[in-house]
Amino acid sequence: MKHHLMVGTWTAPGRIYTVQFDDEALTLDLVKKTDIPEAEPISWMTFSHDKKTIYGAAMKKWNSFAVHSPTEIAHQTSHPVAGHPQAASNDTNTRAIFVLAARQPPYNVYGNPFYKYAGYGNVFSVKPNGALDTNVQNYEYEHTTGIHGMVFDPTETYLYSADLQANKIWTHRKDPQTGQLTLVDCLEAPSPDDHPRWMEIHPSGKYLYALMEAGNRLAVYVIDERAHKPVFTHITYPLLPSGECDSSQRCRPSKLIPLLPGTGLPPRNKYRGDVTFTTQSGEYLFATTRSNHFDVTGYITAFKLGPHGEIERQLFINPTSTSGGHSNAVSPCDFSDEWLALCDDQLGFVEMYRWRDEKLARVARVDIPEQGFGMNAIWYD
Repeated sequence: MKHHLMVGTWTAPGRIYTVQFDDEALTLDLVKKTDIPEAEPISWMTFSHDKKTIYGAAMKKWNSFAVHSPTEIAHQTSHPVAGHPQAASNDTNTRAIFVLAARQPPYNVYGNPFYKYAGYGNVFSVKPNGALDTNVQNYEYEHTTGIHGMVFDPTETYLYSADLQANKIWTHRKDPQTGQLTLVDCLEAPSPDDHPRWMEIHPSGKYLYALMEAGNRLAVYVIDERAHKPVFTHITYPLLPSGECDSSQRCRPSKLIPLLPGTGLPPRNKYRGDVTFTTQSGEYLFATTRSNHFDVTGYITAFKLGPHGEIERQLFINPTSTSGGHSNAVSPCDFSDEWLALCDDQLGFVEMYRWRDEKLARVARVDIPEQGFGMNAIWYD
């Protein structure tokens, strides 16, 4: 069977790339480059609940595209980042960084700005055809906030946000009628050196996983059944090999990277944790980290999960092909546990991995060495 995935870019010019994966021939091919507004490259994209619309985090804009087929993608509309009055200004570095689409009505779209003036989340209603419609809410975090990832619980009643810049985890409740958000709780990350970048929740709704960009570790939380707030279990797992950590619990592969003279420690900014996702069944969890240097690889790790989402064991920490650049984002398919895509923007490629018998094997790759390619891959079919 042939499957199609869409990928965006970190930098201009804006394009959406469609690649085709043949799971019998084990080939990946670029089948279409769709030009979009040039100044709106999509650093993170997601589908609507019915996969008829793509929503993008696009520099100073949120944009939406009608998907008529894998190769027929049409721009619908673009809206500026909102919240702080300086966020949309060309004189600031505020950037749209992450976008999440509701899977239950009302099918609102939730966006996170980043860098400066990013203390508000942006909520948009959508038209019947899926196009972004109206900025219905700009809910407040705090002035130092920089949310880089969010996830709904399985009932889509509670939203959890990873605040990289303010080093916090936020919980909001979603109104079932309007889709707007109300603050429930704000929780400091376990270590001041963690900086949560990504959230994932188990399909059971009982366990939440926070990937720490600076800490390069995965922190495990349980969800309080009454308050619906995450509670830290004091369990963490490294995202880098060797398992050695300094006093701040920053894991360091001392055999792989040079240490700072006289300290016994590696450079604190050598790696950056990236993303984490469960597989379709909820039996496994994958996470990645990137290197800040092109001559050092990033890593991908896998975890075996129990029926409620508890981590039973960490299976491996394997190097990726490159540093990953800004990306190294893993994208498990949404129809089985067998296939995972991985994007890179150091060289510009998409790789396909097969997951079988708890072993991960790279089976296909397509090189697209174009400016800013590629961010995250989303599975269309």
